[in-house]
Amino acid sequence: MRAHWDRRLRRIRQIAEAIGEKARDQGQEQFGNTDEDKEQRAMADILHRVGVKGPAPDKVYHALTTLDGLSGWWIEKTSGNPALGGVIENPIGLDMKVTELDPGRLVRWEATGGPAEWDGTSIRFELRQHGDWTTVLFKQEGWHEPTELMHHSSTKWATFLISLKQLVETGAGTPHPRSVTIGDWP
Repeated sequence: MRAHWDRRLRRIRQIAEAIGEKARDQGQEQFGNTDEDKEQRAMADILHRVGVKGPAPDKVYHALTTLDGLSGWWIEKTSGNPALGGVIENPIGLDMKVTELDPGRLVRWEATGGPAEWDGTSIRFELRQHGDWTTVLFKQEGWHEPTELMHHSSTKWATFLISLKQLVETGAGTPHPRSVTIGDWP
């Protein structure tokens, strides 16, 4: 059976190469290189999913919408106003405007301070209850292009989401500067 699939895969590759050669011969761009394709690739998003043990959407929501909660899992000494329309500030300059709140279900921020690549991005935490688990669907959307900072941010958000899980489940998270170090950037 494996030999059958290996033959099919080789044939697909041959066809793709032939199409690419024909397009080059005709002066056309290869698949994936049109302006439309580039635009679709440029608007990349960071996506994560983490489960928090227990029926805890209200606890997760509290950790996402209070200064004590944010300082407990994300960045220590977070300040500002976490209410709708307020701006959350922190010592490393990743400031967020709170743009949407739906208690126990949704939190959305807009990046207003931090690296230039973050300009225009929004951060969304969607909360869902599934049996004995609260699922957090995380999305940082609106990246202009998939930069090295986007890769770093994706990994760092993953560590922060684990910290959020730990805070809600055990009462102690690992916010920055105690968070996992993944490189030479904060």
